[in-house]
Amino acid sequence: MSRKQWLLSGFVAFTCLASTAAISGPIENYSPVTTQRLENPEPGNWMLYRRTYDGQGYSPLDQINASNVKNLTPAWTFATGVVEGHEAPPIVNNGVMFVATPMGQVIALNAKTGDEYWRYKRQLPDDLFQLHPTSRGVGLWEDKLYLATTDDHVVALDAKTGKVVWDTKVQDYKKGQYMTLMPLIVDGKVIVGGSGGEFGVRGYVAAYDAKDGKELWRTFTIPGEGEPGHDTWHGEDWKNGGGSAWMTGNYDKETKTIYWGVGNAAPWPGETHPGDNLYTSSVLALDPNTGKIKTHHQYHQNDSWDWDEVDAPMLIDLQRDGRNIKSLVHPGRDAIFWVLERTPTKINYVAGWPFVSTDVWKGIEPESGKPIVDPAHKPVIGKRVEFCPSLWGGKDWPSAAYSQRTGLVYVPANENFCGGFTGEKVALKPGELWLGTKPEDIGLKAKPGADHFGELQAWDPATGKKVWQHNFPKSQLFGSVTATAGDLVFVGGTNDRNFRAFNAKTGELLWEQKTNSGIMGMPVSYEIDGTQYIAIQSGWGVDAQRIQDALATNNIGIEANVPQGGVIWVFALKK
Repeated sequence: MSRKQWLLSGFVAFTCLASTAAISGPIENYSPVTTQRLENPEPGNWMLYRRTYDGQGYSPLDQINASNVKNLTPAWTFATGVVEGHEAPPIVNNGVMFVATPMGQVIALNAKTGDEYWRYKRQLPDDLFQLHPTSRGVGLWEDKLYLATTDDHVVALDAKTGKVVWDTKVQDYKKGQYMTLMPLIVDGKVIVGGSGGEFGVRGYVAAYDAKDGKELWRTFTIPGEGEPGHDTWHGEDWKNGGGSAWMTGNYDKETKTIYWGVGNAAPWPGETHPGDNLYTSSVLALDPNTGKIKTHHQYHQNDSWDWDEVDAPMLIDLQRDGRNIKSLVHPGRDAIFWVLERTPTKINYVAGWPFVSTDVWKGIEPESGKPIVDPAHKPVIGKRVEFCPSLWGGKDWPSAAYSQRTGLVYVPANENFCGGFTGEKVALKPGELWLGTKPEDIGLKAKPGADHFGELQAWDPATGKKVWQHNFPKSQLFGSVTATAGDLVFVGGTNDRNFRAFNAKTGELLWEQKTNSGIMGMPVSYEIDGTQYIAIQSGWGVDAQRIQDALATNNIGIEANVPQGGVIWVFALKK
């Protein structure tokens, strides 16, 4: 397979069955979701993208722990019936599981037995193409659930039956606009962000009324004329400048502030859009009631490497340098482990250090937190430029996790990957890929003598010290991490199809289970009738597959042979 083929393999036209719900329900005794339940979720449920608004990816359940995880065994499995990247966490609300899959599906299951209640299948347009044909989950509110679709709609479903309650168009998929994220629900608002920066789409975050789908506000991630930050753009570059916001944000319930990650500028070479380019490659602090930008922090200026920073920072209270810090912690795609301080009016830089090797940054300005660029490794027009890490960065969108027991952050990192491309200036054609380079020119290569690629890292964000690291010799690590009170860290993400549990304190591998496919999705933990379960979707595809295909062309003993096909795996201790 050529590099052009692996990049464009995500452009898949899906023709699905009619939008309907299979009649095998309805769900009886469904538990309505309220603000109180989302702000203080029961330990046995997983109702938000990372379980809690702070984005820590931590479960307080400890029945499954470091001493008995070796006895973990499959409780049930369920095939989704589709291929491509399965990236959504199974969402669990008092015994009911909702799973979003590629091809516009939502499946409602009995979380104890795996029996199906109903299935929604969206009819997607025949001419729909997008880089990432996937879904990262459904949001819950009252007696409904909410899906952001790849044809750029937000859909409300009746949680008991799967029937459509309302369907609102967000933007126009024919212009390259689409959505893959799990909506964030805050006080009855369904908040989403769009994809499409590689098509020259101007990024945004928007909120909809959960009751009727009416748009309440829309905030563009690139400031227009007269708005603060507009002067960081040249001419009319801002109109098509990228800045997609395609991952779910996190929420500070104390200050009523949403923290939302923003993607890279478009097209890729910074020479095509001079300036710092706010608010690309940044985190925005948003007012959930109005969408107003309270403040921001830009991780790196004038992005030229496709290093979006859409993975929202975790909200962690730290003891650092003798004081309490309400922090934002973000292991970035730009290879820097960021520790910031959140205040009601400002985001302050605290510390930053490389967590994988990079030749792009010479350092970080100590006051502003602005990275210092090495021009030799910044892509330009008309000349091939190499840089490390590759365009997939030190950590792509898969989420890190924080354990409240160990005080450590667990990072699904990738080391020893480099890349490069030759920049070119081309005119934008709506609905067509606009990278600023030829797809076949994009490179991914291993560093000479590399003995591994994926790394599961454990960092102490209070001290900046790495506590342990587990290496994966012949695989990238492309899956989200979840930590539990049982002193365990769960992660998939490797090309050997294994799902693994590590000792959160020491990094010792304690358990692994071969699955049907590679795992890109997010592990979750929930409890029913006194039994703790661990659930994950297995289903390889999208960027993990593209990395795999690229590595297979490098003659380093890695083959592009990971099977696709989605299966929900649920585990419990052997009785």
